[in-house]
Amino acid sequence: MSDEPRGSAIDTAGAGRRHRWRGLVGVSTVRLWHRQTRTNSSRIRMAVVVVALTIALLVCISGIALALADGGAMQTDDADVTISPEGSGSLSTVDGVESARLGDTNERAAQIRSAEGVEHASPVLVEPTKFETPGGETRTVLLVGVVPDDTSRTVAGLSTAALEPGDSHYDGGSYAGPTERQLVLSSSAADRLDASEGDERTVSSGVVEAAIPSLTVAEVDDAGAAGESDAPIALVHLSELQTFAGSSDDQLADRVLVWGEPAAAESAATAAYPDATVESASGGDPMALFDDGLAFATSAVAVLIGVTICASFVATTMGMAVDRDRRTLAVLQTVGIPLSGRLVVVAVATMVATLCGAIVGIVLGGLGIAAINAVAGATVASGTVAMAHPIFVPYALAVALVAGALAVPYPLAIAVRTSVLSEVGR
Repeated sequence: MSDEPRGSAIDTAGAGRRHRWRGLVGVSTVRLWHRQTRTNSSRIRMAVVVVALTIALLVCISGIALALADGGAMQTDDADVTISPEGSGSLSTVDGVESARLGDTNERAAQIRSAEGVEHASPVLVEPTKFETPGGETRTVLLVGVVPDDTSRTVAGLSTAALEPGDSHYDGGSYAGPTERQLVLSSSAADRLDASEGDERTVSSGVVEAAIPSLTVAEVDDAGAAGESDAPIALVHLSELQTFAGSSDDQLADRVLVWGEPAAAESAATAAYPDATVESASGGDPMALFDDGLAFATSAVAVLIGVTICASFVATTMGMAVDRDRRTLAVLQTVGIPLSGRLVVVAVATMVATLCGAIVGIVLGGLGIAAINAVAGATVASGTVAMAHPIFVPYALAVALVAGALAVPYPLAIAVRTSVLSEVGR
């Protein structure tokens, strides 16, 4: 006998099942839309609204956690790309504990600056340095060495505009060129050194022979270093700091900042330092959440609360809606739709309502992140407080699906208890 009839029967059965599934999904969606637009749908609308608000809050909290893990809330540079040693932090601390550093930074920064699409590149060296105050006391300030250009940049929360452009003391690697001896102080550094614009302060210790002993305050930046908890910070020309900090031999720096078109800047940075960590300021890495305990705990708690609220509220409201719609389910039974089909209708309606709320919530969450950054930037923060990322879209949808799946059993249980006889009796 030929197998063709059997194969045809299987294909026909499969096509029939697919047709039934499409029909059930269509019935579920049309019923949901009909109830939203033509009948009393306050419960379903409330479910959608609660899911939307919960998902929006989840996206906002996740954005804050991502910024926290990525260092966005403490970001005090306006560079497009940052190059740092593998596995190190971006800025040495005031306590003087040094992390790994990059070498040959002056030459490689010049290489990066020559790349197409790159506006500027500057190594950044951070050194705690002691200065003598007019009262004879010794105070420590965190000196940040940079290579300024004609454009005002922000490094460590301070503007480079007051520094003379270029790095004349480097002089092609000889460190024999003329020195500028300029300082740009944060307000806390100016208070600590009792200095104002035009004053000179002498470096008291921690310098090598033939170092630059005194520096002149070019500007006090009152708005600077907000992200560094009011730490006493000062900008100085890179080569001069390398000279009196003993870092000139290997052209050491803690990181290199690159400004320009993000893709071109990142490409040039990777070419100059293939073994270093190259980070773009355009967005954080979601994997950083797993490396930061506080950020991970924040996002995990947000997920737990979001799933709990969504699941409980959707289960309650959809259960009440199904209970009120028992007659429609009874009609579906009378026209020949089996129990499994009716349960599919209820489950699909529940999931569709949940996903609709999630989509609205994702949009609201994106707007919320923008609003948080705007408010924070105008009040207390100088950098990004919350970061948006494309992965938030599937992440939020997945959370909504989990919540919907947890909510489905309750309306299904109500649907199972619905029968034609009981509804006719009512």
